[in-house]
Amino acid sequence: MTSAPVAWPDTADAVIRGDLAVAVAYVTPAGGAVVTSVSPVGLADRQAATVSFTTSLGFPKKLERILRDPRVSVAYHTREHGFADSSTYVLVQGNASVDLLPSRERLADLMRASEPFLGATKRGPVWDWLLREYHQERVFVDIEAERVAVWPDLAAGGTMAVTGSPWPVMPSGQRAPKNGTGPRVDVAALARRIDRLPHRVLAYRGADGFPVILPVKITGYDDTGLHLDAPRHLLPAGGRRAGFLAHAFEPQCIGLGMRTLTGWLSVTDEGVLYAPHTSKGLAAPPYKRLLTVSNGLLAKYGLWRARRDGTADGLRHLADRGPVG
Repeated sequence: MTSAPVAWPDTADAVIRGDLAVAVAYVTPAGGAVVTSVSPVGLADRQAATVSFTTSLGFPKKLERILRDPRVSVAYHTREHGFADSSTYVLVQGNASVDLLPSRERLADLMRASEPFLGATKRGPVWDWLLREYHQERVFVDIEAERVAVWPDLAAGGTMAVTGSPWPVMPSGQRAPKNGTGPRVDVAALARRIDRLPHRVLAYRGADGFPVILPVKITGYDDTGLHLDAPRHLLPAGGRRAGFLAHAFEPQCIGLGMRTLTGWLSVTDEGVLYAPHTSKGLAAPPYKRLLTVSNGLLAKYGLWRARRDGTADGLRHLADRGPVG
């Protein structure tokens, strides 16, 4: 592992600061990976070699997993409605820390950083009340880069350039789950839902524990799962737990659609097959005012629930204790 900060190359900097929506992956206790979409609004410090995003206490499972195992990866893979226009695919892997109680100054900096990406902040007595929790109760996840991998195109094709720790060897296959490896959801119905979501990535746990996030295409499906086209030189042979993300978004992240899957990935000479085991969807209104109201109300409810059921205290306890294992 590297001992000095990883200064990512110029080719990656504009991408890291410019993508509106990215994929974030973290690992699970069973050796899999969960991958979801966030809008990082350009939060990055090249000198300190950190990239960041924010979330809320309303998503405690994600925070709990990251606090227990801080190995996190971010894939800059969309280039849509943002400020970066290159075709470069960038993957940042590193150890995350969670700032559960950010300072007022940091929260103010976040609001300033978000406006070019998400639009001007609503102001006024009613809006200030509605959006208080959404703006003032954010949680920051800061990832200190251990490795930055860059490919010349968004399909992760061409020659990979790595800064920081060398790219690890391929991981060994994993033991099949006791309930079997086949699909546990309706594959045909799932394929129809994903068809409307053009940005698709796959994530698995690499040999060094960091998630590897790769762009994929769906070439077909049947009762065995989704058939994928993926960078074969970056996929380990055999079977393993893996996460899948499909998402779409309009300017300022309105009209957001997202579906996250967990399942079993099989890579053989015959092809790449993904058997989905779980499927969760999320959709945001395609109207800015309605989206803003929804965000405010959900933030209020999420914070109330986190305080009521002890989630907030539990996360602070985990943060104080440090990573497990």
